[in-house]
Amino acid sequence: MPTASRTIRIAAPIESVFAFFTDPANDPKWRSGIIEMRANGESAVGATVHQVIAGPGGRSIDADIRITERSAPTRYAFATISGPVRPIGGYTFAPDEGGTTVEFVLSAELSGVKKLLSGPVQKSMTAEMAALDKAKALLER
Repeated sequence: MPTASRTIRIAAPIESVFAFFTDPANDPKWRSGIIEMRANGESAVGATVHQVIAGPGGRSIDADIRITERSAPTRYAFATISGPVRPIGGYTFAPDEGGTTVEFVLSAELSGVKKLLSGPVQKSMTAEMAALDKAKALLER
């Protein structure tokens, strides 16, 4: 099962960091594989967020997510509900000496023929973790 996690410190207040990571309009600014991302209604548990990601060969893949947890300003989690791979993930936010510690965790259960995608899925998850540096730069400027 592909998994990835990373913890970073961002020199910004927890409320600002939580707001940034839970606003789908911000994802294309820091996640390079995102073509489109928008909320379908209010950002609450059970809500769907429409997401289109860049797939192999330049094709677009719908990879909508459902918000599974939202406890401002400390926790936000989701499950992917469309697309060939359906990772689950979440962010945990904690105040840290005038800034915020952000932990991001992703995992995907692959079975059957989808196990052949394990390598590319792991690579994609690792890239998501690396993208946190761009989110940090945006929040700290």
